[in-house]
Amino acid sequence: METIAISQFKATCLSLLERVRNTGEPILVTKRGKPIARILPPSPPAPPKKSAFGCMSGRSEQLGDIVEPLSAEDWEVLR
Repeated sequence: METIAISQFKATCLSLLERVRNTGEPILVTKRGKPIARILPPSPPAPPKKSAFGCMSGRSEQLGDIVEPLSAEDWEVLR
C-alpha cells in the first residue's frame, strides 16, 4: 500500500483517485506521519436483482377452453 502525505494528496487528488480505480491498489493518506485516510477501489457491483414481473413466464400450460363456463360435472369439488 502506497503512503502519501496529505499535502501531496491534495495537489494530485484526481490523478491519485484515477490510479486507485485503474490499478486497484489502495493509498494511505497521512498527516504528519499519522494515517488519516485510506483510499480504496470501489467494490464490484452487485448482480442485478431479478424482477418479479414475468418470473413465471413460460412455466404454465393452458388446458382446454379458458372462456367457456364449466358445468357441474366438470367440477371435482362438487362430486
